[in-house]
Amino acid sequence: MKLPQPFIEGSDNINAIVETPKGSRNKYAYDETTDLIKLKKALPAGMVFPFDFGFIPSTIAEDGDPMDILVLTDAPTFPGCLVESKVLGIIKVEQEEDGEKVRNDRVIAVQLQSRLYSSVNNIDELPEGLVKEIVNFFASYNQVSEDLFNPLGNDGPDVAIELINHSIKKATETNNC
Repeated sequence: MKLPQPFIEGSDNINAIVETPKGSRNKYAYDETTDLIKLKKALPAGMVFPFDFGFIPSTIAEDGDPMDILVLTDAPTFPGCLVESKVLGIIKVEQEEDGEKVRNDRVIAVQLQSRLYSSVNNIDELPEGLVKEIVNFFASYNQVSEDLFNPLGNDGPDVAIELINHSIKKATETNNC
């Protein structure tokens, strides 16, 4: 799969690649070596992803993986789907992996032309309680895996875009080595 650039040319809108669709109990992940979407694990009964979850192409986040993104979509898409999205903000997170604390932030975005969320431009404009529910989902998800999950707060689109740009720079430096 030829991955697109992170930003849609001439805008602050981004491309997101969905790995796990909204409502899925299965966690999928893009496998770079096979160029396929791979089943990673199943969530416990009753637990499903609240929105489409995936990554921003051509980025490397602080945890060494492509930058995570949760895309508010009007309906579930499918693994491997490219979703053009507007950045609303970021949920800043510290996690513990192999005994080391590492940042593993989640960009929050909305699909372009969304009927439900088209008027939202900032994470703070989402319906009351929704961001808290998203944070609680990720906390529960990590608790099942017995991983430490420490939310550090939220920021709006400007901070999210700055962090995305940093992760693009990191990916460029890594690929040029």
